[in-house]
Amino acid sequence: MTHIRRIAVLGAGTMGHGIAHAAMTGGFETFMYDVSDEAVARGSATIEQIVRKGVELGKVGATDADAILARLTAGTRLDEALRDVDFVIEAAPEQIDVKLALFAGIERLAPASAVIASNTSALSITELAGSLADPSRVAGMHFFNPVHKMKLIEIVQALESSAATLDAVQEVSRRMGKETVLVRESPGFITTRVNASIGNEAFYMLMEGVASARDIDKALKLGLNHPMGPFELVDLVGLDTRLSILEYLHRSLGEKYRPCPLLAQYVKAGRLGRKVGKGVYEY
Repeated sequence: MTHIRRIAVLGAGTMGHGIAHAAMTGGFETFMYDVSDEAVARGSATIEQIVRKGVELGKVGATDADAILARLTAGTRLDEALRDVDFVIEAAPEQIDVKLALFAGIERLAPASAVIASNTSALSITELAGSLADPSRVAGMHFFNPVHKMKLIEIVQALESSAATLDAVQEVSRRMGKETVLVRESPGFITTRVNASIGNEAFYMLMEGVASARDIDKALKLGLNHPMGPFELVDLVGLDTRLSILEYLHRSLGEKYRPCPLLAQYVKAGRLGRKVGKGVYEY
């Protein structure tokens, strides 16, 4: 798959700029697109901060850092982003209509040979692929936040993803320095599904008075070697986000994913996590 030279990353937000940085570090000429100049500027500035921090920590040489940064072009014109591109990574917000609109733009503006990947933790890759004339060139790439620190990519095989497409995604991931797992499309893939189950069970234990939140967190960190406890993690990602994921899994996969009533109660009370200063814990 040495023919992949130029990657377009559609989205400059938290995931988008991280993915663009990974592509640049992997040696790809990278165009980072977003709809607003402000988003593009923020994303570009954050990428430079990550690269310069790598120099400070001795992980990247100064000359290499300059070469990495020179591989980035950023802007708000989708036609420029997709011109002569070999590989597209869509990293828009988790809203199916937004992603479908971008896929329509990719269909219109990108070469028909370009491989297309969507970064999503829950949405259907098959549905996105089905909006194109050739769904075989689409697969999922589920990155993890922060992208520059997290080693995993879940490669998601949609119903009609071709072997060549999956090989291309694997090669791009490898050049980005990532480890991969291959998942047949299923709600929540591997990580989201398991993580939501652990977090939901922790809320049931808290509701039943089995132990305090701090002791449940402590038990999973020290007893199971988890880097964060389930309540620390849900406060970080947002209780509303976790509730939304569980509702989706409940609809898709059945009763064992029914959200704990205590989680729903916390969300109704506005206890959404670190972003509002109060979740399971207060900040």
